[in-house]
Amino acid sequence: MPPPLQNPIDIDCARASARAHFVDGVQAFESGDWVAAEVAFRASMHALPGRPSTLMNLAATLTRLGRPADALPLLDEALAAEPGSTQALCHRGAALGALGRADAAVQSYSQALTLQPGLVPALFQRAVQLNLLGRPAQALADLAQVTTLKPQDGEAWFHHAQTLHALGRNGDALQSYDRALAMGGFPTFQMKAGSLEDPAQFKAVDAHTFYVKFIRKDKLSMPDMAVPVASVYNSTLAKKNATEKDPWAAEWLKTNEAGGGAYKVASWKPGQEIVYERFDEWKSGPMPKIKRIIQRDVPSAGNRRALLQKGDIDITYNLPPKDFSDFAGDKGTLKVASMPIENSVFYLGMNTAKAPFNNVKVRQAVAWALPYDRMHESAFYQRGAKQSGGTGDIKTPVWPQPHGFKTDLVKARQLMAESGVGPIETALSFDLGSATVSEPAAILIQEALAQIGIKLTINKVPGANWRAALLKKDMSMIINRFGGWLNYPEYFFFWCYHGQNAVFNTMSYQNPVMDKLITNARFAESKPLYDGMVKDMVKLAYDEVPRIPLVQPVQDVAMQNNISGYTYWFHLEPDYRQLVKA
Repeated sequence: MPPPLQNPIDIDCARASARAHFVDGVQAFESGDWVAAEVAFRASMHALPGRPSTLMNLAATLTRLGRPADALPLLDEALAAEPGSTQALCHRGAALGALGRADAAVQSYSQALTLQPGLVPALFQRAVQLNLLGRPAQALADLAQVTTLKPQDGEAWFHHAQTLHALGRNGDALQSYDRALAMGGFPTFQMKAGSLEDPAQFKAVDAHTFYVKFIRKDKLSMPDMAVPVASVYNSTLAKKNATEKDPWAAEWLKTNEAGGGAYKVASWKPGQEIVYERFDEWKSGPMPKIKRIIQRDVPSAGNRRALLQKGDIDITYNLPPKDFSDFAGDKGTLKVASMPIENSVFYLGMNTAKAPFNNVKVRQAVAWALPYDRMHESAFYQRGAKQSGGTGDIKTPVWPQPHGFKTDLVKARQLMAESGVGPIETALSFDLGSATVSEPAAILIQEALAQIGIKLTINKVPGANWRAALLKKDMSMIINRFGGWLNYPEYFFFWCYHGQNAVFNTMSYQNPVMDKLITNARFAESKPLYDGMVKDMVKLAYDEVPRIPLVQPVQDVAMQNNISGYTYWFHLEPDYRQLVKA
């Protein structure tokens, strides 16, 4: 115990010291550093014992540290000093809940609500405990109050949906599929890729059964249901934030959560970072090992590399290929996981809807002029499968596969002469977000095409504007990457070569013969017929060459040696559920 205070000056000094430690504790608590918070709150208590606020905050910290039994005596002491403290009663409920004493926790939250009706934290936590006790009807009443008093509380809405589910009142899956079809644009087109076209195909049979009627034999129907488009949202929450102009709450969902998963969003600073905390009530798989994830946006690849090498971050994506090549060659403190990205290519695309690239001979001339080897070495650093220099004879029904073009300026100049097109001046555009690869490739392409009479200016489009620029379909020539979520050749071609002219048909390519091949391949029931159609699709794509594949990229991920469990997913986004930090 500290020595007795002798005079007012001692008392003032003790209060100042206690206050300073208390502030440090609050800051550490809010940043998730529970160990530092405990140290600071204990120092505050040592300077000035018995303060209820310090007792409560230390108790809350101990509960977060997995020591709720140690927290309870502190809370009893705080309540003895302030019997009407709803905050202490709520912390006591949390500690009791963590000990598995749900009945006692409910009683503590009820005491707080008697003192302060409508107290949102008490209502919410009591509902959680009531659900654990198998009393969902009572829990739903509490959650209804919470969502009325605090309609933006995504976690409360999640529990609201889960409670409805337990009561057999589940329409979220149905609403989410209807939403994907009705929104138009990319979501609707994606659903159509798997023959999911009509709301009448979907029915919520009961709380645990969702029925889908397949309208035709389509091997893409089942995998298409697994892509992140018809994600299941909390329909009640989405509807609550819908407007007449935005009936599906698309704008609201851009900046708010209404889903569920192994992690919940603890905080989000747009353009800076997202903090995820493990959702310990998740029931849809093994509980993740890592409790808290901080995902920071660091725009500079050089800064990301430096942070990784200093050990300040654990894992990073989207570095320049040269960096991954360096890391892979250095068997030191870092390791690299690499996986070829299925159904994906970096390509040079040419707009076939307008001059000069509406002329097939001009496109073929470009294909014979490109410096494939130099790009592979100097832009991609050999991190990927080169797509040039094949035989030109399409013998297998696979995609991607190397085309028969290679650097041949004599042939390129001959094709330019045959095209009847004079000197060309146009722009080559790329997404600044991929500049580490696209910019050196663009410079090499600019130099090569100048030798056959095509003068290019390089247009760097900010990443935030790239999708909008693609939608306009007015760029003459682009470097871009596209990967099909579903690993089927006809799926890639459906998006990129079909005359429906989806956003990813960036070349505005139109050919009824190609359309028929794609459609027939999608629904072919005979493997020999299917194989023949795919080979014909690939051959036609390389004969008319609206886009020139350059490389099949790899997904490179660099991480510290104490990180394991990385899992590749077709959507290329990080999945923190399997990660382990030793």
